Amino acid sequence: MADLTVMSWGRYEGSLRQIISSLKYTGHADVAQFLGAELGQTWRDGVKSEPSVGPVAIVPIPLHPTKLQQRGFNQADLLARSFCRLTRLPLHSDGLRRVQATQPQHSLGRSARQQNLAQAFDVNPKQVSALRKTTVWLLDDIFTTGATAQSAAHTLRRHGIAVAGICTVARAIAWETDANCPARSSISPHR
Repeated sequence: MADLTVMSWGRYEGSLRQIISSLKYTGHADVAQFLGAELGQTWRDGVKSEPSVGPVAIVPIPLHPTKLQQRGFNQADLLARSFCRLTRLPLHSDGLRRVQATQPQHSLGRSARQQNLAQAFDVNPKQVSALRKTTVWLLDDIFTTGATAQSAAHTLRRHGIAVAGICTVARAIAWETDANCPARSSISPHR
């Protein structure tokens, strides 16, 4: 699998960590609009120096239906809606589906995370044709080890869909390439 570019608005620490936690675990879905807009501005600032690669589509990382029912919303989808309002990029909220319930990633190590997500995603058959005409950027709240992004990208690529990278609100400090955020870097998948 080819490298993925990672674009994040900030570091997963301090107040940003608390805000994301309040979004996910205490139902403060209203903060998604602010965070998605900040990530969208990071995207707009970053693409000024990037050559055009053709049509881009945004695909949020999905929750399993059971988790979605428990939480009442998918934080990645809420972030993506605000992001796409600002960037005017097309949103494919149902492009990717979570078909396997998995353990929460935060409780697992790197290799366990990859194994946990091995068959977690599938592409919505109704979206394959449209997504093949674009380059997909995944969108999620946090980038830690890259296991989620790699699994989702692998699933899309298996269906002939190009994936350039992932945009996240926050990135774990272990993945920082330098002291400046917003940060962009390439990661190589671990097999």
